[in-house]
Amino acid sequence: MTFQLVPLQRLERGYLQVMRVRAAIGWAILTALAAGADQFVQAQLGWPRGVVLGPVAGLGVFAVVFLVPGRWRRWGYAFTDRELHVARGWLTRVHTIVPVARVQHIDVSQGPLERGAGVATLRLHTAGTEGSLVTLPGISAARAGEIRDAIRARIDDAPW
Repeated sequence: MTFQLVPLQRLERGYLQVMRVRAAIGWAILTALAAGADQFVQAQLGWPRGVVLGPVAGLGVFAVVFLVPGRWRRWGYAFTDRELHVARGWLTRVHTIVPVARVQHIDVSQGPLERGAGVATLRLHTAGTEGSLVTLPGISAARAGEIRDAIRARIDDAPW
C-alpha cells in the first residue's frame, strides 16, 4: 500500500476576511480592557497614559494584519471520491484524512459573517470518540453542498 500525496486547495479568500473580523472583535475587547487598566495605573500609580493600552493595541493590529493571514494560508483541503483531507497548522501541522465510509453525519453551517463572505463550514461526524468531529471552515457554500451531497450519495450506496 502506497501513500499518495493529494494536492490541497486553499480556503476561500472570503474566509480571510471572516478571520480578520473575528480577530478584530477579540482584540477590540482586549483593547477596551487595556484602556480600563491604563486608566487605573495612571490614576493609582501615576504612570503615563498608554503604558498598557499602547502595547495591547499595537499587538492587536499586528495580529489582525499579519498573523491572521498566516493562519489562513496554513489551511488546505482536498476531496476525492473516497476521502476528505483537511490540513492546518504551522508549528504543529495536522493532516486529517476522513474516509467517506466512516462518515455518520454531515453539517453545513453559515453564521452571519460567513454568509456575508459567501463561505460555509463543513462538519463531518465519524464513528469513534477522539477526532470524531472534523471541521472544514472557509469553503464556498456551493462547494460545501457538493461535498455534502457526494458523501451522502456514497453513504446511501453503502450496504448496511
